[in-house]
Amino acid sequence: MQVTTASRLAHTGEYYFSRKLRELAALNAAGANIISLGIGSPDLPPHPSVVAALAATAAQPNAHGYQSYQGTPALRQAMAGFYQTHYGVTLDPATEVLPLAGSKEGLMHIGMTFLEAGDAVLIPNPGYPTYRAVAEICGAEVREYDLTAATGWLPDLDALAQCDLSRVKLMLVNYPHMPTGTPASPEFLARLVAFAAAHSIMLVHDNPYGFVLNETPPMSLLAVPGAREVALELNSLSKSHNLAGWRVGMLVGRADWLTEVLRFKSNMDSGMFLGTQQAAVVALALGPAWFAELNATYRARRELVRELLAALGCEAAPGQTGLFIWAAVPSSQYADGYALSDAVLAEARVFLTPGGIFGSNGNGYVRASLCQPASVLREALARVKNQKERQAELAEAARVAH
Repeated sequence: MQVTTASRLAHTGEYYFSRKLRELAALNAAGANIISLGIGSPDLPPHPSVVAALAATAAQPNAHGYQSYQGTPALRQAMAGFYQTHYGVTLDPATEVLPLAGSKEGLMHIGMTFLEAGDAVLIPNPGYPTYRAVAEICGAEVREYDLTAATGWLPDLDALAQCDLSRVKLMLVNYPHMPTGTPASPEFLARLVAFAAAHSIMLVHDNPYGFVLNETPPMSLLAVPGAREVALELNSLSKSHNLAGWRVGMLVGRADWLTEVLRFKSNMDSGMFLGTQQAAVVALALGPAWFAELNATYRARRELVRELLAALGCEAAPGQTGLFIWAAVPSSQYADGYALSDAVLAEARVFLTPGGIFGSNGNGYVRASLCQPASVLREALARVKNQKERQAELAEAARVAH
């Protein structure tokens, strides 16, 4: 019997980092000792109180059964409290907060709940590759909107308004933006809400990076007047609380929309482990001292990564936020970010993410993660400098030979 793959996967490949991490693992198994500055998986531990809460709950004999599809009341209350404390946004924990097994799961739930063939989705170029994958799997038409350095990595809403938007149901936005680290001003977010309202488009704001190296107070799109009518927001504890592998996220916003998402979600999982939920309650209550300590570590790492990129001739714009540094590739030396990434991997055994995986507007860039200890970053910097010195010596030898 021949079993064919569903047509919904025709345009969807394996996630880039799924493939790349396998490749790097194979190189390391062969003795290459690759330093990866690719994926943004925090290497720092959660706060000790968070781990203690997980352990304490796991030790309870009655803590291991199925949990509510909506999460515990305590977790929903903690998430609502987090939004009130840090964003000044009041949410009803009973109806406007839906815990998730990470915000990536939430993207698929939203797509499967609201998208169908004939719908169109606006996604950023460059942007998180999962946005495109969700739209394609759901059978919707992907329409990219350009983000470039010339526009400050913000969409040209006036130009978009001139397009035929009659079939556009969703617009995916992400600020602070990944991969460029660009924050969005309150004024721009207000324009975005007005744009969505004018064209009857649902905004889905992916907001996991606001607490990492952000020099301005983190902002929720839901704080913008009128946003509650047109927007849902995804958030996550992966980056802000070092819980990436724990898979704790949330979807917040309109109660009627969340009810529909829950209708789909309840058929996909059987709730989150109680210990994880109890630990997340503790994490969400951590105060400014936690974020200050986290960012002090990342600030020191950022300087080392900037030095590494500068040694490669790459230019990183100031004012970036989040776990990465986005830098322009020197066009006189490399055709694009893929060429630089391949060269540095082969010659220095350091992996940088080519910007092109995030869309065509990222082709001339690379992205470097801050998720390695300072000692590892110093080793990566030394390797890159040694590589550049070897290149200079070879170039000089070739010049003398001629």
